Amino acid sequence: MRKLDQRGMAAWEFCIVGGVFFTLIFAIFDLALYAITMQSLRALANAGSRATMINACYMDAAIGKKTPTCSGDPLSDTAKRTVAPFLFSGSLTPTLSITGAGPYTITASQPGYIALLPIWGTALNAPSASTKLPFPG
Repeated sequence: MRKLDQRGMAAWEFCIVGGVFFTLIFAIFDLALYAITMQSLRALANAGSRATMINACYMDAAIGKKTPTCSGDPLSDTAKRTVAPFLFSGSLTPTLSITGAGPYTITASQPGYIALLPIWGTALNAPSASTKLPFPG
């Protein structure tokens, strides 16, 4: 009886197992990158809320029991780089905005963020984190 030729079977098995293995490894890297980005965005939103509270637009209004008029970006790019340097990797730049009247919402977002693997679709693209800054009335 003739023995079947087994040449190339190891390469074929590596293709099957390696594809699943590398997809799993890159998925772990992708989710870790997203978690670090979200944590950095939360830190940036909190730093923006602290800057807004200390800024005259909020503190003077709170002391005088008036409605504050805060708008724009409360942090400079240098301050943003100090708080969340990871967000400036590549050519990305985070944005920080204030919305609302009375209870303000400070939102930090990372436009242009794209996940490494296409298996997530658009679920992980454009992450953002926000914090509310209530007005003591």
